[in-house]
Amino acid sequence: MQNLTLRGHTETVISALRMTEEMDAGPVYMKRPLSLEGSAREIYSRAAVIIADMMREIAKTEPSPVPQEGEVVVFYRRRPEDSELGHAGQAGISAAQTFDFIRMLDAEGYPRAFIRTASGHRIEFSNAQLQDGKVIATAVIT
Repeated sequence: MQNLTLRGHTETVISALRMTEEMDAGPVYMKRPLSLEGSAREIYSRAAVIIADMMREIAKTEPSPVPQEGEVVVFYRRRPEDSELGHAGQAGISAAQTFDFIRMLDAEGYPRAFIRTASGHRIEFSNAQLQDGKVIATAVIT
């Protein structure tokens, strides 16, 4: 979800796959759309409801899986240092991109978006909103 959000996607698909030796390579039982709007916490809450519905439907209808189609897209696993604003060529990003960066990390278990100050402080951001081309967020200074 974070990688899709960073690339400007506003929607993705949740897929129920049969497990195979290769990660995410099994045939597909079912797919459902998922909006990437809102905070990561909100997106994951919506995903949980969709997944629970998919599980009930699969148990009830016992569909036959079909082979996957299309181009394989692989994303790298994010590291805690990737949560630093300005890291990895992010200089000059727009307010909307900054908003997306903060909101995609705003869920339990993810290191919050942050900046380091010249004095050695770390400022972490959460609860971002985009208003009139400006990012408004909660900041915690440590």
